[in-house]
Amino acid sequence: MFEQDYLMRLLMQFMEAMRRSIERADDGRDPAAAADMLENAIGDATDLDGSMLLSLAPESMASVLQVSGVDPHVTEYVANSLQLESEFLRSAGNDELAEVRAGQARALASAYGLELAEGTPVERLDYLEATQD
Repeated sequence: MFEQDYLMRLLMQFMEAMRRSIERADDGRDPAAAADMLENAIGDATDLDGSMLLSLAPESMASVLQVSGVDPHVTEYVANSLQLESEFLRSAGNDELAEVRAGQARALASAYGLELAEGTPVERLDYLEATQD
């Protein structure tokens, strides 16, 4: 019961961080800051060193998350956040890092058998909220 409550609280915090980043990136206001917000949320949610985790090659990131015991529900949010961050980075003109984040999102989705949400950033977040257990 305690573990379930902790997981739900963690996912709610992650969704709120995603929502704030979407608002920050809205209409191109500050997509680079929005991407940074997602990176911080990923580090917080995985309870790992976010900068170390995000510096890994896509397949290595998936392996680390699998052996570290990060809950698969959290990993679904991480994968979707990486995909969203990729878009924010492209908007900010950082295409190289955007491609790395997109690759990391795809690797996590593949490793965990996930489908990445589609649509606008708000539609993706709504989808994640709707599929939350």
